[in-house]
Amino acid sequence: MDVDIDSSIPKIEENENADKHPKDHLLGILDQVEAHVERLRKDTLLLEEKKDSLFTTLDAIRNSELLSGLLETDRDDIQRYIDRVTMRCMTIEILVRTNRDQAQEESLFQVNRLIDQLVVSFKQDPSSTRVRCQAYLAACSPHPEVPTDKAFEIALLGCALDDQKKIKKRLHGLLNYLEQDGKIVPLSD
Repeated sequence: MDVDIDSSIPKIEENENADKHPKDHLLGILDQVEAHVERLRKDTLLLEEKKDSLFTTLDAIRNSELLSGLLETDRDDIQRYIDRVTMRCMTIEILVRTNRDQAQEESLFQVNRLIDQLVVSFKQDPSSTRVRCQAYLAACSPHPEVPTDKAFEIALLGCALDDQKKIKKRLHGLLNYLEQDGKIVPLSD
């Protein structure tokens, strides 16, 4: 039996390693396959982060003071461009499923609601929003440098481990944006 999608993916050959016990041979192949799956998940998550970063940049442009300072016709041109790029970005589907139980789903919902409130509050009160974002980020760290937000920390600890990692990265990105005072900075590869 030959399974070969890519030369780096292990092949299953009946006659290979005749001196090895079949179970050991199959376990070795499964270990290699599992390593490939984990590498694929990691690469896909990086692509997902890049896509999210593009959406964040598009939202920042959409809400930028620079946009509000343009003439209406120029603003309409830019808005159409933003919409076109947004729609194009939405054609990209990237999915790495995280298995969650009901409690983890509820915790993730709470965390996302708290982070969304941060984004909304930034225009009204940038300095306290930064401080709250730092407290949320501290809740993601085993050795926080600033006091943590206990409500956020409780919700975060109820999330799946994969979600906790994504939340930490999301908060890092948001804090960088907040520390730039909402200015749009070019993306880097």
